[in-house]
This record gives sequence, C-alpha cells and structure tokens, in this order.
Amino acid sequence: MTDVIQLLPDSVANQIAAGEVIQRPASVIKELVENAVDAGAHTVNVLVVDAGRTSIQVIDDGCGMSETDARLAFERHATSKIRKADDLFDLHTMGFRGEALPSIVAVSQVELRTRRECDEVGTCLVMAGSRVESQEPCSCPVGSSFLVSNLFFNVPARRKFLKTNATELNNILTAFERIVLVYPDISFTLHSNGQELMNLRAGTLRQRISDIYGRRYGQDLLPVSVDTAMCKITGFVAKPETARKKGVAECFFVNGRFMKHPYFHKAVQQAYDRLIPAGMHVPYLIYFDVSPADIDVNIHPTKTEIKFENEQAIWQILTAAVKDAIGQFCEIPQIDFDTEGRPDIPAYTQNTPNTQSTPSFPKTPGNPSYNPFSPAQKKASNGWEQLYEGLQPVNKPSASSPSFFDDGFLPDPVVAPAERDSLTGEVITPHADQWSDKSPAHYQYKGCYIMTAVKSGLMVIDQYRADVRIRYEQCLAHLQARSAETQQVLFPEVVQFAPSEQPLLEHILPQLSAIGFELTDLGQGSFAVNGIPTGLDGLNYVQLLHDMVADAVSSAGDSMDELNKALALSMARHVAIPQGQVLSNSEMENLVNELFACSNVNYTPDGKAILGILPQRDIEKLLG
Repeated sequence: MTDVIQLLPDSVANQIAAGEVIQRPASVIKELVENAVDAGAHTVNVLVVDAGRTSIQVIDDGCGMSETDARLAFERHATSKIRKADDLFDLHTMGFRGEALPSIVAVSQVELRTRRECDEVGTCLVMAGSRVESQEPCSCPVGSSFLVSNLFFNVPARRKFLKTNATELNNILTAFERIVLVYPDISFTLHSNGQELMNLRAGTLRQRISDIYGRRYGQDLLPVSVDTAMCKITGFVAKPETARKKGVAECFFVNGRFMKHPYFHKAVQQAYDRLIPAGMHVPYLIYFDVSPADIDVNIHPTKTEIKFENEQAIWQILTAAVKDAIGQFCEIPQIDFDTEGRPDIPAYTQNTPNTQSTPSFPKTPGNPSYNPFSPAQKKASNGWEQLYEGLQPVNKPSASSPSFFDDGFLPDPVVAPAERDSLTGEVITPHADQWSDKSPAHYQYKGCYIMTAVKSGLMVIDQYRADVRIRYEQCLAHLQARSAETQQVLFPEVVQFAPSEQPLLEHILPQLSAIGFELTDLGQGSFAVNGIPTGLDGLNYVQLLHDMVADAVSSAGDSMDELNKALALSMARHVAIPQGQVLSNSEMENLVNELFACSNVNYTPDGKAILGILPQRDIEKLLG
C-alpha cells in the first residue's frame, strides 16, 4: 500500500495561510503599511483603485531592500524582525511572523520597486501567484513601492464575496486610522481613485486625532495618564455628554499595536456608570505601554488578540485612571457654601464711570407680617367668596356632617345633575351597555406595555417596538416614493462626519433627502442641516444624522434595498415612542390600529417580538 501523506507545495501552503492573513483589501494595506513603519519611514503614501479590487500601492521612504532581500522577503517565514524564539518575548516591531508578503503574493500580482541609500540603482521584482516572473535593476528613489494588482485573481470564490466598493473602502479607512493613530510623528496620505481622502502631517497625538475625527471631536477629549511599575496608560477619553449608541471610536493600543479587548472595554464603560444612559458608548483612545515579556501577541495571525499576564490588575488600574480623568477634567458646576467673611459685591454699582443709569430691581407689593397659620388671619376674608360665588355643590353638607379636615373623614360625594328627558321630564337611567362603552379598551402598564383583551386571552404589546415597526414601514414608503415632507430650520446647524463615513455619504445623501433631510455640502465632511423631516420637534437631529450614517456604514450590504432598510430602522428607533411615556386611550387605540395595518405585526425589523398573548386558561389557572 502506498503512502498517503504528502508535503504540500509552497503555493498551496501560501494560499492556505493567505486565508487567515489576507481577508480583504484592508488586510493588504495593514500589512504593507506596518512593514513601512518597521522600515523607519517618515512618509507613507497609500493609493487604491476601486477600493483595492484593481490595485493597491504603498510607497514609503524607509531603508529599502537589497536585491537578495527583495527576493527572499516573499518566502514563507522569512523576516528581519526576529532571530530566535526568545525574541518573541521582546518584540518592538509590528510584524514578526514572515507571513504577510508570501500571503499577499499568493493571491495577487505584485510589483516591488526598492532601493537602499547605499545603492546606486534599485531592483524591480514582479511576481504573481507565488511565482517569480521577472527581476531586474531599475531606477527608483530610496525606500520601497509595493503595487498589488488583481487581488484574489486566482481565488474567484473569495473575490466574489467581497462587499461593495463603499464598504471595502470603509474597511480600508478603518484599518488605516488604527495605524496612523499610533504614529503621529509620521506623515500619511491616502488616495482613492485619484482623489485625496486623507493628508495627515506629522505632529502631536491630539493634532492627529483632530485631523481624523474633526476639531469638535478633539475638544471633547479628556487626557488619561497613569504610570505604574506594571504598565503605563496614556490616551484620551471623551466627556459623558458625547455618548452615542453607534459609530464611536473605541480603540486600545498596546506597545503601538491595535488590540481588541472586551474585558478592558468593560472597565472603561464601568467608569462611566450612572453618567451615561444604558446602551450608550463613549469614544476613547487608550495606549498601553507594557513590557513585551508580560504580553503574548502570537495568538492569531491578525495580531489583534493579545493576552496579558496581569490582566486583572491592569483592569483595576485602567478603571481608576478613567475615573480620575472624568472627575478631574470634566466641567461640573460646583456650589460654594463657604461664603462667611467674604465681601458682598453687588451686581450693579451706583455712580459707575461710563454708565448713564443703573437698572433697578422690580418691587413686589406684599405684607411681610402676614402669617397664613395665624388664627386671626385665617379667619380674615381673602375675597374667595366673591370669586367662587354661584359655584355651590348640589348636595351641600350640613354643619353637623363630619369634615375631612376636622375628623379625618372624606366629604360627601358631589352628585352630578341627573339627566332628564326634554319632553316628559323623567330621569334617564343609563343602561349597562352605555357604561361599558365609556370604559377604556386598552390599559397601559408601567408606561411600557399596552394590554388589551382579545378572544383568546390578554394581549400585551410593547409600545416602543410597535412604534418602531410602524415608523419603519412609513420611512421605507417615503424612501420608495420620495414623498417625505421637509421642515425648514430657523438656524442651520453643522454636522461633521468622520473620514471613515465619507465614502458612503455619496450613496446615503440621496436617501436622506428622500426621508426629508436637506443638507448642504460645506466640504471636508461638513454639512449644513437646513431642513429636517416633519415630526422631529424636540429631537437632536444632528445626533440622529450621526447615528443613521453609522448604522448605514455598519449594516449596509451590496444593494440599495439593504441601505434603505438600515436607514429606515435607524430613523424609526430614534423617533419611536420611548419607554415610560404615558399614553391616552385614544393614542393607544391609534397605535394598535396602525400596528395591525403593518405587514408584520409580530416582530420588529431586527427580529424582536412586539406582542404576546396570555391565554385565558392560564389566567383562570392562575386565579383558580
């Protein structure tokens, strides 16, 4: 019997590794830009065409590579970052596996031009599908230039399941931001289809944050700084009033490397306990400086999961640092009770130079000696008899009947005048059916649920979810018919969108206009809100726009129909009846009627139950 175990060719092994390392065009940019940073570059330029489908080019002015190094860099596990296993516990570079370039060239066509400062000419290497097509000397500046074309050309299934260009470009911007926020001393540029999206100059960290997210974002940041023997934590957290449901920047960086850590995220959220509503999130950018021997980054090829040796202790340090930043820098008005011995400085001064007159405070006439609890003044007439003259009850209690104020008894009930027939004068006695018609058809429980009797039992409706379903279908109808009404605002406000949201704005703006928003482009991601949909009185429509765009960025798929659904659901969630709002019987009746006119009365658009029925037999069993 022949042997069945065989050694896989390098091309097949590289494609298997590429499945984990290179997931989409953003992964290519992440790996190439990190290599440029490790090469000591001061300027990094990124150019993409068709969101990376057609080509991705990364140009840097780093140290460059020799002819031999350029060829060897595309071999598996070939790296200049480490030499032995002990180096894994003393990492100071972004890359160390030696898998990025082999994985990229396994699923694309790559052209590399590179030159060192000590060389007169550089080298040009062309590869496709892990095979070398040509290598020859060339003239090029110092540094490296990687041109990655036709990504996933030999893996059609992977290329087929790429998202739209807007979604892929958004992922590229997200990966790009996570790198540039770590290295504010390096200049970065990003171009898409010849259009400049970002031009970040070298500067401080706060300047870099303001350049990415806007100046208003930078003004709401509170600095965090703590230095202990275990770790050093620096960065920024936002003020509690900037909390949003979605679309906030929540980033952890460990030794210059982006990290996802739900445990530390919970520590930051706990510091804002009782300061922000439930379900809201506050932006933060927190940097950890930890000894490389105390962490393990060699867990996943993407290097976003990191294990800490002293995780619980760092959690406590992080929580205390965020709480200290909020308490020390947050603008909270204080009441000063210690005023003894201080001079009383009046608000206005008599005979002040350059002032013609001093305004006087209005005087209210009154009797300072009046005491409402005095027996003598209690009997004094206040003129109430004349004011309520003629408004006497039908059955006036006698002087001998007990009074509520005297003996603790309730007064006799006031009987409404009896209804009489206009012809015979007989008293009309209401029938039992007439009384039942006046009883409410719906009951509200704790301002959250509407209860109504049905044939099979008791129906309980969640008023918020019911209104979400109603508003969702109304908004979808407006998007399809483009018939929403717009209400002009008296003072237009400016809304600033992040660069990661701007690629999708050109697809969202026509839909926002169909809903009823009137926006004017001011450039650089700023828009003036001149009109809003009718019915948004009292709502923060600037925050609503931010949340709608964030929901569309995170939820939008390949079709316009999915984008419309994401926008409609976000709009419905904001304008729906909130939990705890008391409704009248007519309002509950209208809500129930509109709900049962919807296409789906049982579930919200995101799959949550709207109503439930308590069967009659369960009620009888409960009371039996």
